[in-house]
Amino acid sequence: MNWTLSFFLTSVLLGVALAMDAFSVSAANAMGEPNMGLKRMCAISGTFCGFQIAMPLIGWFCVVTIADYFEAFRKFIPWIALLLLLYIGGKMLVEGIMNKDDGDEKPAVGVMALIIQGIATSIDALSVGFTISELAWVQALTEALIIGIVTFGICMGGIFIGKKFGTLLSGKASILGGVILVGIGIEIFVKAILEEGTPVWLIK
Repeated sequence: MNWTLSFFLTSVLLGVALAMDAFSVSAANAMGEPNMGLKRMCAISGTFCGFQIAMPLIGWFCVVTIADYFEAFRKFIPWIALLLLLYIGGKMLVEGIMNKDDGDEKPAVGVMALIIQGIATSIDALSVGFTISELAWVQALTEALIIGIVTFGICMGGIFIGKKFGTLLSGKASILGGVILVGIGIEIFVKAILEEGTPVWLIK
């Protein structure tokens, strides 16, 4: 894969989509700390950023390792990416439309609670390993860093919003994230078919 504008744009959009859960939790955390200082804000955003960087790289490493031993597995990667992103995006859409609230996290969180939140909001990013498995290590790392940087900025925004307006926008953010994830899943699948020149389901 080349270093194209599409690569960076897709990475940014993926970062936006994956950061929506962290945005909601960041805003919720800020509700209980209206006087939260900059250091605390950076600590919360940095935690979510770190997990969003680590998870895609863990997924990438696992997929690449498996694919090295099971070459036949590689042709199913577009299918897996599509299904995972449709599932995750669809789930986010449904929860956003229904305004479903799964989190009972208390606004003021300690270190362990923040780490648990970081894991919970980034676990979906493991599936990104399937979508970037064709990338070289440097490109995978670059995409993960972009996702992390985007997450940090979005979480900082969520904290500012949470401090002033609460979590009123979290449901709409979840819908936006779901739409982006579904769109990226379809784009990855269609692109794989066009590059193969043969429908994936007909490859033997």
